[in-house]
Amino acid sequence: MFFNLPTLLTWARIVAIPLIVGIFYLDLNSGTKNLVATVLFVVVALTDWADGYLARKLNQTSSFGAFLDPVADKFLVCASLLILVQLGRLESLVALVIIGREIAISALREWMAQIGASRSVAVHMLGKVKTTVQMVAIPFLLYHGSLFGVIDTQVWGTWLIYAAAVLTIWSMVYYLQKALPEIRAKVR
Repeated sequence: MFFNLPTLLTWARIVAIPLIVGIFYLDLNSGTKNLVATVLFVVVALTDWADGYLARKLNQTSSFGAFLDPVADKFLVCASLLILVQLGRLESLVALVIIGREIAISALREWMAQIGASRSVAVHMLGKVKTTVQMVAIPFLLYHGSLFGVIDTQVWGTWLIYAAAVLTIWSMVYYLQKALPEIRAKVR
């Protein structure tokens, strides 16, 4: 199941990451760079929904796809956050909190799977809300301008990414609390 349609969409998300980053190194005016990067990010982010939907609809779910999908999401988010830090549109501490949480929870999930307790750290609604908020914040910050002449995307993106950082910490604490009883039971 390396190359069914849902998995190909996930691979496309990974392949698109250097394109999103690379746009900011092209000899284009900043407005064009911002617009192209934003549109590409939104299209690529939508493939996350599409690959999951298609995997279920076409009965093409696989353990490889279940592994690759969150990896692609984390790469996309981390690369976008790093470019936003480089562009001066995001504070590095906020990026560090979000990226650090992703690494910590990924490691926790791997460890919990090794001890046979992966259900205790299964994806929760809080994590989904966190992901949704950051996936809305990032394109606002990439666009970095006035949307429809009314919405200051930098202001809205900044508030949303701060909300995502708070949700990031909250969800990390939630997952750690869920894992702690299993960890204590295995340590004894």
